Amino acid sequence: MPEIVENTRIRGVYQVYFSAFNDSRGSFRETFRFEWFPQISWRRVQMNRSDSQANVLRGLHYHFKQVDYWLVQRGTIRVGLADLRPTSPTYRAVEALDSGVESEMGLLIPIGVAHGFVALTDATLTYVVNNYYDNSDEFGVAWNDPDLQIPWGVQSPVLSPRDEKNPRLRDLPLMPVPPFME
Repeated sequence: MPEIVENTRIRGVYQVYFSAFNDSRGSFRETFRFEWFPQISWRRVQMNRSDSQANVLRGLHYHFKQVDYWLVQRGTIRVGLADLRPTSPTYRAVEALDSGVESEMGLLIPIGVAHGFVALTDATLTYVVNNYYDNSDEFGVAWNDPDLQIPWGVQSPVLSPRDEKNPRLRDLPLMPVPPFME
């Protein structure tokens, strides 16, 4: 069983450190089980893959109906996280974590935590979500929002047209933001 640790800056984000079983042929590691996260409903599961060139930044995105579980398959990324849940004890806390093949870390991102990553090298990210894709549940906040100040370590990343238009936190539409759920 891996070591599963709650992030010290953002409640509900979990870092999963895998145990590898090595022999002369290579290694094996178990990377995900529903049972590791009993607080999450895994009724509908979808698995996705994102391939990015170095310096591509994706995000920040957040959802009301979707939990993400990330695993880097190739390369290295810097993950940016921001707690947007106003009832959370860690509301507006931010975190930046490097993750890559060598780190052997999975990352569970709950509803209401904005997330994104910048590819530090060419990278492949696979992620399991607990709900099927629903474009009405796709929201974003500016990756470089000065009110969040995520330490990305990049100046001019490559962004999608959608992510270039993400609003600042203070300019989000008047709608409920994702709640904090224990």
